[in-house]
Amino acid sequence: MTPGQVEAVAACLAEETPSCVSVFAGRIADTGRDPVPLMRQAVEILRARPKAELIWASPRELLNILQADAIGCHIITATSDILAKLPLIGKGLEEFSLETVQMFRQDAVKAGLTMDVREPSDAGVR
Repeated sequence: MTPGQVEAVAACLAEETPSCVSVFAGRIADTGRDPVPLMRQAVEILRARPKAELIWASPRELLNILQADAIGCHIITATSDILAKLPLIGKGLEEFSLETVQMFRQDAVKAGLTMDVREPSDAGVR
């Protein structure tokens, strides 16, 4: 999970040795750290081993796929729930907002909840 660990692994590899070096970027993010700078360093470290490929392991969100691509990471592992979100790339936020509100409403109706809809002035909202 650290550049030092990537350096140690890279030092063990011959330049002609095909290999994959896996860094658990998602776990780095779990500690509150941005994994992008560390993964960018890992890409640079592995340039000296042209047959070595860096794996962005354990992504947590769709954004991680875009981040991995932007820094030149070779491979990213991704679960089916993250891959299912690929069609959302570039989606308009107004449209997505409306769809989200509609989804919340449908969930409430399924749960048997009702809503008391009032005019803003009736609800004390200004």
